[in-house]
Amino acid sequence: MPPATHWIVGPGAMGRLIALRLASQVPVALIGRRRLPARQTLVTPEGEVWTQAFAVAQIDALPADIPTVVHLTTKAHGTEAAHAALAAALPDGVPLVLWQNGFACQPRLTEQHRGPVLCASTTEGAHVQGDDRVTHAGHGQTFLGALDGRHARLASSLAQTLSAAGLPAEAVDNIHVRLWRKLAVNAAINPLVAQFAIRNGQLRDRPFRPMVERLIAEVAATLTAEGITPPGGGGLEGWRKLVWQVVEATATNRASMLQDVQAGRLTEHEAILAPLLAAASRHRLSVPCLAWHLHDLRRRAAALAEPPAAC
Repeated sequence: MPPATHWIVGPGAMGRLIALRLASQVPVALIGRRRLPARQTLVTPEGEVWTQAFAVAQIDALPADIPTVVHLTTKAHGTEAAHAALAAALPDGVPLVLWQNGFACQPRLTEQHRGPVLCASTTEGAHVQGDDRVTHAGHGQTFLGALDGRHARLASSLAQTLSAAGLPAEAVDNIHVRLWRKLAVNAAINPLVAQFAIRNGQLRDRPFRPMVERLIAEVAATLTAEGITPPGGGGLEGWRKLVWQVVEATATNRASMLQDVQAGRLTEHEAILAPLLAAASRHRLSVPCLAWHLHDLRRRAAALAEPPAAC
């Protein structure tokens, strides 16, 4: 097998989807805390099933060859630790692509990494079905760019590679806004589907629809104060249109936050909700629904960290 030119670090649903798709275009290595099967199966949104083999490795036993690009696809709360584990093995200048939800680790790693850093905002949907199988639940769109607007040629080249691999991508110079927009959608959808264990489409019905509307109103007020606009503008109505479009497009999906709750894993609540609460506080806005969900998810996280009671 040829040396991997793209490392995908974080073999969850999104990491494996990217690896399986990219492997048709470039040599890849899938890297995680434990070694997964080298042959992985993808179920496409159209119901096709195909298998691809590529290099696999563990983060404490990295491949000897230097990659041309590293994709960090870990959950937001694990990204900086994963980067620290990689840093000594990477020479200066290796590009890093951050695929995390929310807006927490991206600014810090943009400063820390010794090379170009691109951020990805994607609406691709995927979920795992065991150690060797992933379902591509719905086609989406990926936007790539650097927070400081640099590295346009790198972003364009990578977008072309992803698009050729079946993951439509576009290089943009306003990735900061794209990340906030996705955060807004996630904040209006994910906490509710995680709390009630429902698929995205069920949010269209009572009793959930009014709950979504209250979250949208708080998100819209906060991002308007931050100077972030929805696609096409329109204030509150623009944010409502964006959120309900995503709900419709992902009606059968189980959101990543729900998958994490059901698997007993830590969720990305700090990366998605905490930035909104911080922004609301800066602008002295009351956001009780967002605050309640962050408190509830922090409570769940604390329960996961507690040791089991003695018999």
